[in-house]
Amino acid sequence: MTETSHCTSEQLIAQGYDGPWPAPIKLNLFLHITGRRDDGYHDLQTLFQLLDYGDDLYFRPRQDAKITRHGSTLPGLSPENDLITRAARLLRKYGSPELGADIYLIKRSPLGGGVGGGSSDAATTLLALNRLWNLNLPIEHLAQLATILGADVPVFVCGHSAWAEGRGEILPPATLPPRWYLVLTPDEHISTARLFAETDLKRDCPRLSLPVPDDDTPDDNVFTPLVLRQSPAVRHAYEWLNQKGLSPRMTGTGSCIFSSFESKNEAESIRLMLPPELSGFVARGLNVSPLLEKLEPK
Repeated sequence: MTETSHCTSEQLIAQGYDGPWPAPIKLNLFLHITGRRDDGYHDLQTLFQLLDYGDDLYFRPRQDAKITRHGSTLPGLSPENDLITRAARLLRKYGSPELGADIYLIKRSPLGGGVGGGSSDAATTLLALNRLWNLNLPIEHLAQLATILGADVPVFVCGHSAWAEGRGEILPPATLPPRWYLVLTPDEHISTARLFAETDLKRDCPRLSLPVPDDDTPDDNVFTPLVLRQSPAVRHAYEWLNQKGLSPRMTGTGSCIFSSFESKNEAESIRLMLPPELSGFVARGLNVSPLLEKLEPK
């Protein structure tokens, strides 16, 4: 068995890897644009809900400056240039240039679905290698580094469901009620850049004073009407849930569509009713990331 073949957790640990290090995904329970900035970026407001579903990463430190990526690969992106490798290289600037690592990814999160899978992988890489390389940088420093890698990376570094605004600046953690989610995963890649360029994108949502009380929390996403118009696959997933009265929502800029439930059994019962052309998974909402639990002293 080679290092790049599919490996189980037990096999990786036997090869000297440390893990698994969890990389949970997120949902945007709502997503508003409140304006456009002078620098061309948009001001957003959103509520991030972490889920107990995502990828696993394994790390094996080395001292020859090499950073290698194994395991799952991402279509159209070489492992040498993905967010995981970029995060490791960025963090190494704060340690010895001889620091290196073998990194193995087991991918479960949907690609390009608006659930932040790649961003979470990058955050887990920052936190894990900060520990394994003995850099001991504070979370606040890592969260600042995370903004270099992407707007969604900081929420995964901070490790809490949270309100966010601006370009994704994280506000205090949100304490959300227990919920289960059915997430449908249409096989469709949505171009975020194209959506932001749409002339009829709503960019003038009233700015909310965050955090918002539970009863007043919005549940709309300004990108939903655009994506439903452009993507038959996403529209089919949305309409299937909507016909069952399940108040579907879209996360991020798509393509994943979700509905919330009070119990796992309710969510699973709907999942089992999915027609063959639709796929999805059930996950529990979390207030605290399992990654923070991994970092706690044993």
